[in-house]
Amino acid sequence: MFEALTSRLSRTLDSLRGRGRITEENIGTALREVRVALLEADVAVPVVKAFIESVKTRALGAEVAQSLTPGQAFVGILHRELVTLMGGGGAGFQLRAQPPVVVLLAGLQGAGKTTTAAKLARWLIEAQKKRVALVSTDVRRPAAMLQLERLATQIQAHYIAADPAAPPARIASAALEEARRGVFDVLIVDTAGRLHVDEALMEEVREIDRAVHPAERLFVVDAMAGQDAVNAARAFSGALELTGVVLTKADGDARGGAALSVRQITGKPIVFLGMGEKTEALAPFDPERMASRILGMGDVVSLVEQVQRQVDRESAERLARKVVKGKGFNLGDLKTQLEQVQKMGGLASLMDKLPTAAQKGAITPEQGDRDVRRQIAIINSMTPRERAAPAVIDGSRRRRIARGAGVQVQDVNRLLKQFQQMQRMMKQMRGGRLRQMLGALQGKMP
Repeated sequence: MFEALTSRLSRTLDSLRGRGRITEENIGTALREVRVALLEADVAVPVVKAFIESVKTRALGAEVAQSLTPGQAFVGILHRELVTLMGGGGAGFQLRAQPPVVVLLAGLQGAGKTTTAAKLARWLIEAQKKRVALVSTDVRRPAAMLQLERLATQIQAHYIAADPAAPPARIASAALEEARRGVFDVLIVDTAGRLHVDEALMEEVREIDRAVHPAERLFVVDAMAGQDAVNAARAFSGALELTGVVLTKADGDARGGAALSVRQITGKPIVFLGMGEKTEALAPFDPERMASRILGMGDVVSLVEQVQRQVDRESAERLARKVVKGKGFNLGDLKTQLEQVQKMGGLASLMDKLPTAAQKGAITPEQGDRDVRRQIAIINSMTPRERAAPAVIDGSRRRRIARGAGVQVQDVNRLLKQFQQMQRMMKQMRGGRLRQMLGALQGKMP
């Protein structure tokens, strides 16, 4: 989402790192570049002005004037100001009310409210161990209720059916009574949206709010909406006492301005980030981690958490034992590892969390994902015996595998060559060799 912004800011910061000391002249040049980068990212103009002024005040103070590493100091200042801009180190999403806690989702049509309702329910069920009920008050959009019901079935949450002819406020009130009888921890209320802000929409949302008195009122906004997101945020903030913002479609090619503007306009923190269509593609928003990613510093903590959450521990342990022994690694194991990469969102998702410096010289994420899919297709075209013992794959077998995978024979040859290199590397690391290699690196790694 912040690729263009990250690239421009990285160039600006690189130009400062060679300076012996920050002066008003070179800080002015850097701030002009930062301003252009933010405006190109579609950040609201008032937000850009306030941000630049805040950074300038800090950068020209004693904090930086006495620094011998001005580039690093400026990165630190930008990081702190970005964290503040996106909400600071707040407590985030909290369920501190008498069960069932009502969570109201509001926003324009197409922002992804219904999908977000299911994603949030899944996160509450899996991460917070809550009993969750879902209800739709969208009586205008065709099949809106059916969509939420099917999503609820997928994530094993309770769906409260309603009469589409009933008023939305009455639907919400009846759902709250059912949630109380069913001893649910959380009731998520999905509301109707419009293609644009209008008074009828606002009055309907206010009626629902008065009927169920939600503890959390989350504004769901499309990250690709740009300045329209800011206008919608201002309107909903005036109609409801919002408690937080959910930013959806953050995996798209948006310039990221909404993430930096909406919090400033509403005065409420971004609490969740949607990064895809699947119900597991929702994560709590952490301003510090996002600021690090914008500045090209990566987000290795999130990467580790994602691996712990999504990687099959048993298959990883089996592979580790094979590496230690230096034998037994076959093409079936390679396929499993490639599928794990896909399960975590592909190379694009993983590389997005790595520091910019670690990505220099690497292939593009798009090319990497294409290669992964091609390699899985090639291995799928092999027989179980060929996967277990690649040495039996002769010329005729290679041609058959290539036809089955829809690739060239050269692609099959390339995969087999890469696999042989991996096997040799694992043999070199068997026994105590791996421990010796790690011991040699001790104290030398950052």
